[in-house]
Amino acid sequence: MSYLNATEELYKDAALVPDVGLCCTTNPVWELPGLKIPKIMQEMNYGCGSTVHARDLSNSPRILYVGVGGGMELLQFAYFSRQKGGVVGVDVVPEMLEASRKNFKIAEEENAWFQSDFVELHKGDALNLPVADNSIDVAAQNCLFNIFKEEDLKKAIDEMYRVLKPHGRLVMSDPTCEQPMNDELRNDDRLRALCLSGSLPIDQYVKALTNAGFGTIEIRARKPYRILDPKNYPTDELIYIESIEVAAIKDPMPEDGPCIFTGKAAIYYGDDRQFDDGKGHVLLQNQPLAICDKTAGALAALGRDDIFISNSTYHYDGGGCC
Repeated sequence: MSYLNATEELYKDAALVPDVGLCCTTNPVWELPGLKIPKIMQEMNYGCGSTVHARDLSNSPRILYVGVGGGMELLQFAYFSRQKGGVVGVDVVPEMLEASRKNFKIAEEENAWFQSDFVELHKGDALNLPVADNSIDVAAQNCLFNIFKEEDLKKAIDEMYRVLKPHGRLVMSDPTCEQPMNDELRNDDRLRALCLSGSLPIDQYVKALTNAGFGTIEIRARKPYRILDPKNYPTDELIYIESIEVAAIKDPMPEDGPCIFTGKAAIYYGDDRQFDDGKGHVLLQNQPLAICDKTAGALAALGRDDIFISNSTYHYDGGGCC
């Protein structure tokens, strides 16, 4: 049995009998006017964060969500795209698709605005999406891509890139880990399916996205997730896993490389009212400006004593230099 088969079996079981502890998310359930999340959807929220951000979802976008879980994020996305087929859900596990269909009927009863046909559900593989090229405004996955090994991860990201419209965005939440993991952990199919041993360092995760062609990357959140301890796992040291929320935008790749936002800011505190670097970045006196890592490096290279550049916070909330 391959690790992908092991993953399908695990989530088949989680579809038939909800497993509240399968994934642990620190995000609160969305509370929006007129939106009520059925209890069963909350119990089947098999994610490690949120991929639903209001600033991505203006003008009733067409949304793709891969790995449907119990349908909670599909319902949240439908809140922003109230149209037939406005949200497309894809999952390789038939039992999970059926569970979502049943949960949508409950959601209809609890939400006067919601209709089940706002969401199209399709059986399909993240490595070969049943979706047309350049047809999606916002694509999302939550705690799925970390399961894939390197070649499959590349295929999954390439597929997302293919289906997105120009300037569309891929929004993701996945576990990450900066510490090395031994081969026993990496090769444990169940631990990989449980979104633990497939976790990558953030820089490798981002590189996989930029290698696919995404020109802008935003790291929006970085939060504690899980611990692998020597008492319960095959490791000699305690391993700390975090979850991150990331948006990869299908912008053209700049000639000097991608714009990667990790929560850095620049503050100009010189004598003039502003500082212009001549490359499209204007810093107003004593006003912080969000900057990508590339711009941070260029400003630092100027060697000025009147520009402060903060460290990465790994929380980026929009705006800034690009």
